[in-house]
Amino acid sequence: MKTTLNLDDQVLRNAKQQAARDGITLTAFVEQALKARLLQKTEKVAYSFRPRIVKGSKPPNVDISERDALYEVIDNS
Repeated sequence: MKTTLNLDDQVLRNAKQQAARDGITLTAFVEQALKARLLQKTEKVAYSFRPRIVKGSKPPNVDISERDALYEVIDNS
């Protein structure tokens, strides 16, 4: 399909130079660039959860069913 694009002069020069270096036509270069850009939006990146590990002290040994014991630990923190 034929179409007309208005491109920045420097962008077009750079695209032509890169296409020439790659040994392909400008049309092929633009088509590849558009395909690559369109694929970026549809590809999902795998989620990676990396929690930060912080070393701390051992929590106090307290019976959580005893309200007064819990308040004492909280007040002494």
